[in-house]
Amino acid sequence: MLDFPLWPLLLAQIAMGGFDTLYHHELTQRLAWKPRAALELKLHGVRNLIYAVVFLALGWSAPTGGWATALLALLLTEAGITLWDFVEEDRTRLLPASERVTHTLLTLNYGVVLALLVPDLWSRAARADALPLVWNGWLSVIFAAAAAGVVLFGLRDMAAAARIRRIVETDAAPLLGSSARRRNILVTGGTGFVGRRLVAALAGAGHSVTVLTRDRKRALELPAPVRVVTDLVQIHAAERIHAIVNLAGESVAGGLWTGRRRAEIKGSRVRMAAALDALVGRLQCAPEVLVAASAVGFYGDTGEAVLDEGGAAGTCFSADACRAAEDAAEACVARGMRVVRLRIGMVLASEGGLLGNLLFPFEMGMGGPIGSGRQWMSWIHRDDLVRLIAFAIEDESLGGAVNAVAPNPVRNRAFAQALGKALHRPALIPLPAAPLRWLLGDFARELFLAGQRALPVKAVFHGFQFLHPEIGDALGRIVGAPKPAATAEPAWREARLLH
Repeated sequence: MLDFPLWPLLLAQIAMGGFDTLYHHELTQRLAWKPRAALELKLHGVRNLIYAVVFLALGWSAPTGGWATALLALLLTEAGITLWDFVEEDRTRLLPASERVTHTLLTLNYGVVLALLVPDLWSRAARADALPLVWNGWLSVIFAAAAAGVVLFGLRDMAAAARIRRIVETDAAPLLGSSARRRNILVTGGTGFVGRRLVAALAGAGHSVTVLTRDRKRALELPAPVRVVTDLVQIHAAERIHAIVNLAGESVAGGLWTGRRRAEIKGSRVRMAAALDALVGRLQCAPEVLVAASAVGFYGDTGEAVLDEGGAAGTCFSADACRAAEDAAEACVARGMRVVRLRIGMVLASEGGLLGNLLFPFEMGMGGPIGSGRQWMSWIHRDDLVRLIAFAIEDESLGGAVNAVAPNPVRNRAFAQALGKALHRPALIPLPAAPLRWLLGDFARELFLAGQRALPVKAVFHGFQFLHPEIGDALGRIVGAPKPAATAEPAWREARLLH
């Protein structure tokens, strides 16, 4: 059965399917952790199991009679599932261009495979029932390996679909409750990892939200009613804006720190702060507060030092970028605004950030500490960050730098152990520091190997209470693990020691 040109087409299908699964489904889209992807994962699981049977049948047998009919039925069933999958994908998520192109090529290639296979199987179905084993040399080995791979990912997708039901990802709308005062709030970077959750929560609390974004397609995923603008000039001078939340800026972790990228990381933050200052200058009534995103990278690598908001700025690139962004935000103070500079730690949620990138290797049992594992990690659950931003808008006595971190930082080794425990996987494979420094340079030194032991002293002093103060509970709820027992003493104990 595996005559030319059928076998090259099947090998191409295997290669493209493997690329689509690993690159799109696992590494970039992280479907196994998206609450809305349950049905899509089930479809992928069933389709992968069908592919396993097809690969084994074509690579190791020459079916006739009822066996050929069954194989033909499986091939046509797979085509139907693929069409259903296309509909489900468009209903639940926005596909990146590369994934859509890959799916198109897979569909076209599969169509040619069907055009070659269907007539052959149809003629074979008229013969007596038989399933003789056939050795096709190296092709049989490849097809067996492909069958094993799709079985593993098929079972994994079906297990992930079942796990999604346990993931505690509540609707963002009621996260903040109902606000006593309805505000008009401008959010920059509102389609990002933190921004879209914040926008949904603010809208759910009854606020009128305007989102500044360059990505109109991603803005379509925001909850209604949300106003979207692509330029600040679209905001009229007579409009009343009560608060601005600035989350915009080139991602620090989005790529290697070349000279050009360093300039863009720093420049994007300064330019946005300047643009917001210009907007405030032309508004007839200045906003009351600006909540501006910074990062705990402001402090640089501080080793064992315990940091409150009075800590000095570091001397590395990330510290310099944070300091430049904070200095630019402070320009709004001269316009009579209250400015809150949130020094944000590692934000935890399943669909993005550093944790989103770690879930796949840890779930495969390949996770572990980075470098020595002794570096401190200041972290915060995404929902607590959203609540803290809203808290900063509401509390008129809060201003200046605020550490947006959970009250219990952990060492990198403890973080790896907690994530492994939440996923029921070992976390024993270390990632050595030397190759990271050699390959990634300052990017690795500052983001992976450096540490900050920051505490949310000011937030706790002003009365903010964390929903997720402990790393084990936070990671467990994110990945759907059973909730651990509550701690006996207040979880914000460390921050209180610094009052």
